Amino acid sequence: MTPSYGLRGRAAVVTGATRGIGLAVARALADAGARVCVSARDADGVRRAARELDGVGLAGDVGDPGHPGELTRLCLDSFGRIDILVNNAATNQPYGPLMDADPLAWREAFAVNVEAPLRLVQCAWRGWMREHGGTVVNVCTEGAGHVGPDVGAYGTSKAALLHLTRQLAGELGPRVRVNSVSPGLVRTRMARFVWEPGEAEIARGLPLGRIGEPRDVAGAVLWLCSDAAEWVTGADLLVDGGTSVRRARRAT
Repeated sequence: MTPSYGLRGRAAVVTGATRGIGLAVARALADAGARVCVSARDADGVRRAARELDGVGLAGDVGDPGHPGELTRLCLDSFGRIDILVNNAATNQPYGPLMDADPLAWREAFAVNVEAPLRLVQCAWRGWMREHGGTVVNVCTEGAGHVGPDVGAYGTSKAALLHLTRQLAGELGPRVRVNSVSPGLVRTRMARFVWEPGEAEIARGLPLGRIGEPRDVAGAVLWLCSDAAEWVTGADLLVDGGTSVRRARRAT
């Protein structure tokens, strides 16, 4: 029997869902039949996304201690359940050398990139998943496994999120599956400063010959959320166009 990607009858929460990867994920889940509850800081964007997806939304900062609970209650009040949680919202600040990192900005990075996903999982677990099961997908980065200039805070916080993913997978099974996807360079507004100045050169260096699109990551998230991945937990799925291997030099 071929496993189904269909999610009809299920409800999903997606953070950072008004543009880029988050919006692409929300669309993919909705197209697969899920009812979707979206969150982001931009109130107008939340209204547009919720309307497009025939879902609901809550504007706010995931780093706000009260936001995870409010978002979970909205999903439960609207759909009566919460089967899927996709922690996509993130910040790449403070950008620059770690020796110059402002302590408040450093704490904000961990509040958004690590603490908020944990709080949302706690709320989803207590509100629905402990009794009924579910699946969580955290959006990490292929950069969590290596160092890079000026992205130390982002990479360090995402490395923590990667470990959190595995820890939660161990604690919440068998009822709840917890996985992550780690995108490479994707054409998003947040990453524009990386890809826009040298897209052609970057693409030439990748085995698949292009930088990523949000839909590439959304497809991986959809698979992890579906029954096709029912025996997958604690995994990190690289979606990087071959960044981790690069293109081999052709023989001449």
